[in-house]
Amino acid sequence: MNSEICIVFHSGFGHTHKVAEAIAQGGQGTLLRVDESGELPPGGWDRLDQAKAIVFGSPTYMGNVSWQFKKFLDASSSVWFKQGWRNKLSAGFTNSAGINGDKQSTLQALFTVSQQHGMIWLGTGMMPSNTKASTRDDLNYLASFSGLTAATPADATVDEVSSGDLATALVFGKRVAEVVSLLTRGS
Repeated sequence: MNSEICIVFHSGFGHTHKVAEAIAQGGQGTLLRVDESGELPPGGWDRLDQAKAIVFGSPTYMGNVSWQFKKFLDASSSVWFKQGWRNKLSAGFTNSAGINGDKQSTLQALFTVSQQHGMIWLGTGMMPSNTKASTRDDLNYLASFSGLTAATPADATVDEVSSGDLATALVFGKRVAEVVSLLTRGS
């Protein structure tokens, strides 16, 4: 795995974790899980400092990030004070039970924090699957551009996350890796 790309996320029921794994697989990134108390594991802050790209991920609960992920974001204010993530690449993803589920407000919250840190935000860069022939298993069926979105029914098991959403996450991870490579060559 590539420690240049760190996917920091919280997952309440495992669905968001599954999406994070697909992003990590696509970008050869490493996973950094925010636990049920809103804390990073030992060494987590150092891993984020060393990464060239940070991909933020949280389920959408009540139109925003989970409280656990919000606690992590608030704790990042000590990094913000030193501008420790300035000019790092950033991106975001979310998952909720509904097709819409106010996921864009979660992505906006992640984007806002990235901008407060002076980071460079990366969208999906994918065309939507928005024709009559499109199916739920197609790439970017949810047609999100500012960040990756996934929808998993509330009663679905972790193994029932949409294959189209997982394929989209894989391609999104590849895009993050591609842009990290472009930026690294340019420096």
